[in-house]
Amino acid sequence: MDDSCFVSPRGCALQIAETERLTLRRLVPGDAEFLCGLLNEPSWLQNIGDRGVRTPVDAVQYIQDKFIGSYESLGFGMYLTELKSDSTPIGLCGLVKRASLPGPDIGFAYRPAFWGHGYAYEASAAIMRYSKSGLGLSKLLAIVKPDNAPSVRLLERLGFAREGDYRIPSNNELCSLYGAAV
Repeated sequence: MDDSCFVSPRGCALQIAETERLTLRRLVPGDAEFLCGLLNEPSWLQNIGDRGVRTPVDAVQYIQDKFIGSYESLGFGMYLTELKSDSTPIGLCGLVKRASLPGPDIGFAYRPAFWGHGYAYEASAAIMRYSKSGLGLSKLLAIVKPDNAPSVRLLERLGFAREGDYRIPSNNELCSLYGAAV
């Protein structure tokens, strides 16, 4: 995979959406250091789970297997969210296809320094638009731990409604399942 767009993603084929303040693009191996930090944030570990990525080398493999693999097999995945002004990576937002769910679900995670600025809403709204216009989807799902109040509020603000319970197959953890038309 060509990493050249990592430095300047504007106009790059890896870019999938742009908002007033953000650029969303596919992850590349050059994003490994940022991803390693994000995957080891206490908030990630508490709300999403431990992915066993401890070093940038682990993160390169994770990017290749999980993200690039998803782009190639499904045509979508999780995307790096960057500040448009200076290309600072701030988090992830995108789509995941779980075998245990009937359709893709939206996901998001940001470094704590970037919480409370509306970036998660802005990026998620862009993903919802892309899901409809770029991918032809009519509905998205979302799963969230019931005690993750900020994510629940964000999903509701985006137009998601609770549809029931969902148990994560790998660990049987109980989550709430949300859905929204796009």
